[in-house]
Amino acid sequence: MNFIYKKLVWIGAIFLFLAPVATRAASLEFTTPHFTEKANIATSSPATSTPWDWDSLSPVYQYYFDNPSTYDKAFPMTVKINYGKTNNYFKQIFSLDDKSGFLTPLSTKDVPEKKYATATTTAVSGKLIILAKSDILTVGTASWYNYKKGLFAASPDFGKGSILRVTNLANGKYVDVTINDFGPERTKHPDRVVDLDKVAFQKIASISAGVIKIKVDPLKIVTPIITKFKPVLFPTISASSAIIIKESDGKMIWGKNEKKIAPLASLTKLIAIRVFLDTRPTLNKVVSYKVQDENYNYKYCKPQEAAKLTVKDGDTLTIEDLLYSALVGSANNAVESLVRVSGLDRDDFIEKMNKIVKSWGATSTHFVEPTGLSPQNVSSPFDYAIIAKEIFKNPLIQKISTTPKYSFTTINTKKAHTVKNTDKLLFSSQYPIIGSKTGYLNEAGNCLMTRIKTAQGNLIVVNFGSKSNANSFADNEQLIKYGLRQSKK
Repeated sequence: MNFIYKKLVWIGAIFLFLAPVATRAASLEFTTPHFTEKANIATSSPATSTPWDWDSLSPVYQYYFDNPSTYDKAFPMTVKINYGKTNNYFKQIFSLDDKSGFLTPLSTKDVPEKKYATATTTAVSGKLIILAKSDILTVGTASWYNYKKGLFAASPDFGKGSILRVTNLANGKYVDVTINDFGPERTKHPDRVVDLDKVAFQKIASISAGVIKIKVDPLKIVTPIITKFKPVLFPTISASSAIIIKESDGKMIWGKNEKKIAPLASLTKLIAIRVFLDTRPTLNKVVSYKVQDENYNYKYCKPQEAAKLTVKDGDTLTIEDLLYSALVGSANNAVESLVRVSGLDRDDFIEKMNKIVKSWGATSTHFVEPTGLSPQNVSSPFDYAIIAKEIFKNPLIQKISTTPKYSFTTINTKKAHTVKNTDKLLFSSQYPIIGSKTGYLNEAGNCLMTRIKTAQGNLIVVNFGSKSNANSFADNEQLIKYGLRQSKK
């Protein structure tokens, strides 16, 4: 690193050095009780050491004292970093170790209304930086709800059991609360930090206020736990291949083996549904189920292995019921029923699936059947991003694919059925998901596609071959976060 060293100005017990970073005014101060040695400070760009999921609010500050042996560690030094620009997110001062590459958190107190944070240290030399995590909000608004009738709160950022100090910025009153629920939904309330139990809210404001401006100070964090870590510049995922693209122009934001061809499992179903809808069906048309529909599935798997709708030969239901069952519940027999009632020969239907994706530019994609049960149905994250971009031009597919749960009754037997979406990210209400499909085969691993709405334009996120169902969601969620951060730059 190219460091520029400067002597600090001695002001009582404080050394002060002002170091602007681009347009941000940032500075570092030391309060050194019982220690009168002057310090030296240097600054450098944080670009090579900042992890992808944090924002740097300062340069890297390197400091040392000329006579460290005169320092008494019984009196910790206070480090104060002024970040100079309003920031409403969780902040942490870290010590950076060049040799190991690790960032170690210091116990940090943020004072966002005055734009600085403090920490204590006994290290007489080292490197410091202040980072902000822009998916954890600490300054904004709070409302109230009537639930457990105690000093509790709901948070979308801090896990259950975390303890937060919530301060009303209008009057300075505060209350310490324990997180016992998830919420509020950031997609609906982007500036809402927490929702307070009515009892807790009354400690700092009148119920009639409704919504107040607050800040939170974490006193105990259960999740996420901020620990020592090595900065990673890009997402680290278990998926064998993945991609993030901007829907508007198809530009790739990030990729990993994105052109690797592999089985795509039930992600196949979106293309089958698109071909079916191109036949312009009447959604409320009543059709009969035939056992042959599920027999096609058993060419590729055992009866107990196929996700299916539990209906019997001759049961009647609407085309709309089949569509929701096929996408929300990923029912393989429902897809075959739609192929049968489409009016197209089954081979012609599959050929149309192949032709339409080729016409979109997905030249490495090929289908031999419409459900995704065959490992010979192949694509790549690159191709599938192209496919998703075209498929979601159909608003009905967008609506169905993001429906958490769908219920219906077979018309002749009056038997009730409920199918639940297999994408659990839809249930978190944390991300503005406007398109989704999961998939799994032994040969494919776990696959997932999500389409995310952002103020800067929609994103499409695809991962193939994640090691487990949990890994698939974790991989996709990490890619969503990365894509959202990059789209704001």
